[in-house]
Amino acid sequence: MIPPTRRKQRFSITRRAWMTLAAVWTMGMGAVTMGRADVGAAEADALFEAHTKAFYEEKDGLAWFRESTDGGKVSYWMRAEQMEMVLDTFERTRNPRHLEMFTRLFHGFLADHGRNWAHNEFNDDIMWMVIACARGCLLSGSTEFRSVAKENFDLCYARAISPDLGGGLWWKTNNQSKNACVNGPGSIAAFLLGKATAEQGYFDKARQLFLWERATLFDPRTGRVSDNIHIGGRVSPMSFSYNQGTFAGAAHLLGYYQDAGLAAAFTMNVLCRNGGWLPGGNERGDGGGFNGIGVRWISKFVKDRNEQGAFAPWLRKNAEAAWTARRAADNLCWNRWPRPTPEGLRFSWGCSSAVVLLQMIPGLDSPVSLLEIGSP
Repeated sequence: MIPPTRRKQRFSITRRAWMTLAAVWTMGMGAVTMGRADVGAAEADALFEAHTKAFYEEKDGLAWFRESTDGGKVSYWMRAEQMEMVLDTFERTRNPRHLEMFTRLFHGFLADHGRNWAHNEFNDDIMWMVIACARGCLLSGSTEFRSVAKENFDLCYARAISPDLGGGLWWKTNNQSKNACVNGPGSIAAFLLGKATAEQGYFDKARQLFLWERATLFDPRTGRVSDNIHIGGRVSPMSFSYNQGTFAGAAHLLGYYQDAGLAAAFTMNVLCRNGGWLPGGNERGDGGGFNGIGVRWISKFVKDRNEQGAFAPWLRKNAEAAWTARRAADNLCWNRWPRPTPEGLRFSWGCSSAVVLLQMIPGLDSPVSLLEIGSP
């Protein structure tokens, strides 16, 4: 179900703004290789299977991802996002085995963190997992996924929304800043719940959160999405690929296609320096999986709105680099391509971005499936 009141913002802008955007995209195209990347379904399968072999654990019907090749369990939100990686793979393959993996990961998550997530002080952590569960519901029809997503979105929204700073969600329960990493995902989570429940109120919340982020953290001149606004009113100058991606994703779902394109173009042309490579991050820290999130939502926009001419060469160039940078011994690829993946200890989170990227590439030119998340 698509909200009946949604605004259809066409990808048409003033002549001056269009010339600026065209110039940005032209610079971006000059920084990437125009040929098609030599990656497809076989390579996407190989990277997913390598990640699964190295990091996926299962016992008594409960599953989780190891933190590293040495063991452990990956942390809360990184676990949720690697569950999304499994759904990305299912969307590409339609292999029921991947939905079975997701279901075991879901039950493993509940076994470790409970059904009610109010104990987690990070509101964004909850929204990431709500997205995973809502996507799982839409792809499988599971009412259990939907119920857990709904319960936890509702409790998180109730405690995080406030009129301070013009609206939006607090990042943490200490109410010190309102961040892109909770408001972009919060908007997407609400939209997906609207589709899963057919309740108009979730679509209204999705638009409300997006419009707050758009007014407060988004620069319509450049496409930059700032990381946060502090309670004192100071806006952070930092921007990251995952925030750009979730803003583009929310904009796309709600029909603000021009904004989605601007955020994607900023990611390609400004964040991706030194030849168009996605920015590396600390493989073990939060930044290890930022690029996978960014690519996921930008790719959905590109595919759904037929923007392959502007963005596909850049995405394929990164996919080809990630494939080439994998290490021969086990096919794991870290998040700092085009540099080769080193031997030794690797982290599941840091290796997830390459996996997500390769899931997006084979279907980039294909029609959108009704099962996929995106606007018709």
